[in-house]
Amino acid sequence: MSSGLKEEKTKVSPHFAQFNDLASEAVGGKVLFATDDWFAVAENLLKRQDPEFKADLFTEFGKWMDGWETRRKRIPGHDWCIIQLGVPGIIHGFDVDTQFFTGNYAPRVSIQVASLKGEHLPELPSRGKRMGTAASDEEFELITKLNSDTWEILVPMTELKPGYLESSHSYFTVRSKQRWTHIRLNIYPDGGIARFKVYGVGKRDWSAVGANDLEDLIAMANGGVCLGFSDAHFGHPRNLISLGRANNMADGWETARRLDRPPVLKVDDNDIVQVSGSEWAIFRLGHPGVITHIEIDTNHFKGNYPDSCKIDAYILTPEEENEAVKQKWNIKSDVKWKLLLPATKLKPHKRHFFESNSIQLHEVITHVRFTIAPDGGVSRLRFWGFPRFHLSKQHQ
Repeated sequence: MSSGLKEEKTKVSPHFAQFNDLASEAVGGKVLFATDDWFAVAENLLKRQDPEFKADLFTEFGKWMDGWETRRKRIPGHDWCIIQLGVPGIIHGFDVDTQFFTGNYAPRVSIQVASLKGEHLPELPSRGKRMGTAASDEEFELITKLNSDTWEILVPMTELKPGYLESSHSYFTVRSKQRWTHIRLNIYPDGGIARFKVYGVGKRDWSAVGANDLEDLIAMANGGVCLGFSDAHFGHPRNLISLGRANNMADGWETARRLDRPPVLKVDDNDIVQVSGSEWAIFRLGHPGVITHIEIDTNHFKGNYPDSCKIDAYILTPEEENEAVKQKWNIKSDVKWKLLLPATKLKPHKRHFFESNSIQLHEVITHVRFTIAPDGGVSRLRFWGFPRFHLSKQHQ
């Protein structure tokens, strides 16, 4: 059985697609309810890895598909599911991906959102193994208490395209600046979607955090976000600020091997390889602050870790940040990055910790630039410090 995919490139993804996926299972996103999970369960929507197609794989319910696929509807209504974001925050855009769903994709979609607190959520039963099932009367009765059909509409009913490589991704830009916790994804009337990405920035309530509380100011759960990078051939730098330690190399930032590496490598007195090229990624902290501890984790990167790294920092206003993003961080010479951590030798598959005596800058900062040389992979980056307010606090 052929997937029918055409070997063509997909269209260029929008800028918001480099932000954090707030709904990913990797950060705690989960499906609370789905009307139907006949061919493939809704949990597949939130997988981090790209969808697969297995031509000859069938289940007792039909063709195995790596996504959410409902049965062909023969009763009134349409299918929908409720997703709880792993990291509540401000949504900048959605990616609805129908990859490999060609003659069975959902023809239309709409997206609704809500900001709910724990006390407003009904006690829903565990979803367990759902393939080949539909929601029970009890589950429908419980989920009705959320009144999800009245939630705010961010994406009105819109047509999707079949899951060929050149048409599978449907991107939707969001202008709302509110903090959201839950999503209702509607498909009309039935069909399949491979992946559903909710790109945005985590939004934490910092009012409850004291001035002397040590926090990871770059963590995506605290509002940290990647704003630009030089290369992400094997893994995106947004993975650096994800939750926990990395599961594997794909769960980190890894660049291609630089082609300007010298044929024969030399080192300096500090055993740091001397190369002219490097790779970089820039992040906005979740809150301005003073950094006191840094962790750089090369977990899983054993033969492909960077030789060295350095970290620079700066204070940027939202206006300056917007201009820098437009210029792809080729910012004016009068914007001087300040050295936070000098060039430092790294080791494979290891957590590196740096305390105040290694940190060069003890001022309030809003942005950091993480540079690795000459190339390679890092799994996590942590910036522990004390939140402080600055003129740029309008980011929060």
